[in-house]
Amino acid sequence: MLGRIERALRESWGADTCSPDDLARAGWSPDNPAWGQCDVTALVVHDLLGGELMCGEVYAVNGERQGFHWWNRLPGGREIDLTREQFRAGQVVTEGVSVPRPVGRPPGRAVEYSLLRDRVRERLGI
Repeated sequence: MLGRIERALRESWGADTCSPDDLARAGWSPDNPAWGQCDVTALVVHDLLGGELMCGEVYAVNGERQGFHWWNRLPGGREIDLTREQFRAGQVVTEGVSVPRPVGRPPGRAVEYSLLRDRVRERLGI
C-alpha cells in the first residue's frame, strides 16, 4: 500500500501544491518535484496511514535557518520521509519531534493540501 501511496503522491505534486514560501525562494520544477511538498505530503500520508507527524528544522550550509521539514512516523514506529530528496544544496534537517496535527485544514496551506489530497485519493480510487 505504501508504494501505491508514494507513487500517487509523486504523480500529484505540482507548483500548485508547493509551499508559497518555497515557490518564492526557488520556484518549483519537475526536476525537483518534492520541493515545498513536505507538510502537505505528510498530512496526506497521515490521513491514509495514521501515525505521527514529525517536524525538524532545516538549515542551509551556512547555518541559516530556512524553515521546517515534515515527515511521518507510522503506527509501528517506522519513519518515512517521502520528500527528503528535495534538499539538494547540502541543507541539514534536525532530529524530528512529534507534532500535533493542525486542527481542521492546515493554516495557510488549505488550498494546496486539498488539491494534493483530492488528487491522491483519485489516483488511489478512494
